Amino acid sequence: MALLRRRLKLVVTVTMVNFFIFIIISRHGSQDKNGRHKVLIPSKPFWTKLAPSSAYWNRQQQILDIKKNPILMTNYSTTDVMPDWLNDTNLTSDPCRPDFRVTTQVKDYNSLPTRFKDFLLYMRCRSYPIMIDQPDICKDPPFLLLAVKSLAPHFDRRQAIRQSWGRAGVTANQTVVTIFLLGNATAGDHHPDLSEMLHYESNLHKDIIQWDYRDSFFNLTVKEVLFLEWIQTRCPGARFIFKGDDDVFVNTYRILDFLKSLSVPKARDLFVGDVITNAGPHRDKRVKYFIPESMYTGSYPPYAGGGGYLYSGDIATRLHNASQHVALYPIDDVYTGMCMRKIGLAPEKHKGFRTFNIEEKYRSNPCAYKSLMLVHPRTPQEIIKIWDWLSSPDLNCQ
Repeated sequence: MALLRRRLKLVVTVTMVNFFIFIIISRHGSQDKNGRHKVLIPSKPFWTKLAPSSAYWNRQQQILDIKKNPILMTNYSTTDVMPDWLNDTNLTSDPCRPDFRVTTQVKDYNSLPTRFKDFLLYMRCRSYPIMIDQPDICKDPPFLLLAVKSLAPHFDRRQAIRQSWGRAGVTANQTVVTIFLLGNATAGDHHPDLSEMLHYESNLHKDIIQWDYRDSFFNLTVKEVLFLEWIQTRCPGARFIFKGDDDVFVNTYRILDFLKSLSVPKARDLFVGDVITNAGPHRDKRVKYFIPESMYTGSYPPYAGGGGYLYSGDIATRLHNASQHVALYPIDDVYTGMCMRKIGLAPEKHKGFRTFNIEEKYRSNPCAYKSLMLVHPRTPQEIIKIWDWLSSPDLNCQ
């Protein structure tokens, strides 16, 4: 009887909504040549039956969107009226255990490269233990937090950044804090055990943040989600955040000048970088960014290239909240674009971010870097050399 009443309630609700929409359209219809209002009759139904997407990521996002929607979930308040594909009991189980159901839910799972299988099995896991932390690094809230994605073996890159654009302290009269974001370089990926060296480095420089998850290309999204969580607990007072790779040159002077020139509204919604638009997944298996159709269909939202981008602390909070409503995707900069779309914003393209390098003829010219914020890629030696160029009082770019 209760089930019948719920279904009757649903039918009445849908009927009333359609009735009111019909009234609105009737009152605001277009006019014919004599000036009389012409009633517009919809050619398609307002409501369509929910159907699962054939692509695994899209389907997981559908489930999240519906389960986070209180209006839709009111109509699916019990499992006996909820479609089977929405009634995913694994969403309530331990998300950090491998989800072997994906082996049958992704049609070509067995033929996918290992990196896809690993990502899909642990796609729902967002929480990993922290191995190295710096709980007091933002005791004095910084004006600019430089967060650099790195790998355990990349000591030379981290050291080059410490000696150049990532110098912590006061730069151009503003407080700058630098941290390096790492996962766990596991023996399964044939990495040597560098844990003792990493702890020594952390004790020496006090700028390493490391979580216990497999540090792989497809898990950069995990690093993104963990970092957004870390900001909320360890560095909520940061005014601005730069997040980028450890093989980029960053003109910290130029970034600080840019940030100090912003109006309050512009600063609050700031998210700038080398923005990519009208893009979609690569279907060529030889490409690093290959994504099969069984996993994702559709285009990508505008997103800033993961080499480096700049955003406000206010945006960081909103991204953290949005990330809880967006299914993990194996390409981290695209995922951040998805989260930006969720909060109703799009990243802004800034010509100072050159994630695809600059023309070769300008690469040895110190003045070519003076107006730029980021150039990718650069070796540790090149990073130090360019920083010395820009720091020289004799540099004249008139």
